[in-house]
Amino acid sequence: MSGPEPRDVAVPFERLAGWIDRYEVRHADTTWSYGPDQVTASSADGSSASIEVPFPPLRDLSRDGLTTHVARPWRIGVVIVRKGGFAVARAVGAEVVAVKIGQRHVQSRSKAGGWSQQRFARRRDNQAQAAYDAASGHVHEILLPHVRDLDLLATAGDRAAVDAVFAFRGLTPLLAAPQRWIPGVADPRRAVLNQVITSVRSAQVTVVDTTR
Repeated sequence: MSGPEPRDVAVPFERLAGWIDRYEVRHADTTWSYGPDQVTASSADGSSASIEVPFPPLRDLSRDGLTTHVARPWRIGVVIVRKGGFAVARAVGAEVVAVKIGQRHVQSRSKAGGWSQQRFARRRDNQAQAAYDAASGHVHEILLPHVRDLDLLATAGDRAAVDAVFAFRGLTPLLAAPQRWIPGVADPRRAVLNQVITSVRSAQVTVVDTTR
C-alpha cells in the first residue's frame, strides 16, 4: 500500500511563521533542518515538509533567520505581455511602487483569403508590434533605472510576446537579473498582476501528511 501523496502549497511570506506554528501543532515532535536552499521538517508521526528557500541562499540557518529572510523588502520587477495587452510593475516588499497596465487593439483573425488575408495579417502584426513597443517603453521607464537593485524579474503571459518586448536593445541589461517565468497567467489586468506578485512572494512548500 502506497503512502500519502505529497501536496504542494504556496504560503505568502507574511503567513510563513504562522504556517510553521500550525504545522508543529498538528505534528508533535517535529525536527527542523535549515539549509541555504531548503528547509525541511521531519515529524514523529512520519509526516514531513520541505520549504524551498525564496531568494536563496538563506544565510542565517535558523527559524528566526528564515522568517527574517522572507520579511526583507525584496525588489521585484514584473512584466506580463500578451497580444494586445501588458502589465509592468515594480514592487518593493508587498508594496507596488510603480505600475503601468495597458491595452492595445489587435484584430481577430480574418476568414478572407488571398491578398485580403495577407493585408489583414500584416495589419494584425503591426498592431501587435505597437503593443509590444508600448510595453517596452514602460519596461524601460519603470524597471531599467532599477536594474542593479532587482532581486528578481518575473515574466508571464505569452513567451513570444515577452521575447518581442525584450528584443528592444535598451532592455538587455534587465536580462542579467535573476529571472522566473510564471506559467498559466491570464490576460494582464490589475488583479492578475497582483496574483503574480503574490505568487512570487510566496514560499513553495511540499507536505507529506500521514495524519490526513
